[in-house]
Amino acid sequence: MAPISLDSPLDVDSTAISGHWWRHVPAGADVHHEPPDPADNRWQRGSAIEALYFADTEQTAWAEWYRYLAEAGLPPRMGLPRDLWRWEISLSEVADLAAEDRLARVGLPRVRPTRKQWPASQPVGERLHRAGWRALVSVSAARPAGRTLCVFRTARVMPGVRPLAPPTRVSELPVIPTGLRT
Repeated sequence: MAPISLDSPLDVDSTAISGHWWRHVPAGADVHHEPPDPADNRWQRGSAIEALYFADTEQTAWAEWYRYLAEAGLPPRMGLPRDLWRWEISLSEVADLAAEDRLARVGLPRVRPTRKQWPASQPVGERLHRAGWRALVSVSAARPAGRTLCVFRTARVMPGVRPLAPPTRVSELPVIPTGLRT
């Protein structure tokens, strides 16, 4: 697939996201933590823009966690305990990359569970952010039945993105989600 020129506008559809989404953090961590060195992820480089990533279901959140640990070569118990937070998300005009044809329109292949795709995806996410999009939704690389939401973080607390206390403390390995790809 040929990459899209960095000068051409991105052909993306807009969608609204409203409802509960999931995100986990190390147990006891500040749910609004801002790391001194923001992380690189699929849709952005921390040096360009920080982002918060959410999953549409608990299963998708754990699938993404298991995928991350597998790729890093870490045993799952090393990642515990975690706090699983439910978030209330209400965002309009979210870039919709949740289908293969939508990914193809911005020059990307189907999402796979590998960091090797990140160098192609990161410029797309960063361009969307620069163009004024607050977030993008895509299929989960770790669980194709699920979706992930990347919210570009421009402040510690952002409108339309709210954690719902209390979190669920997870000290034992979560059930391996159905449809998990690593």
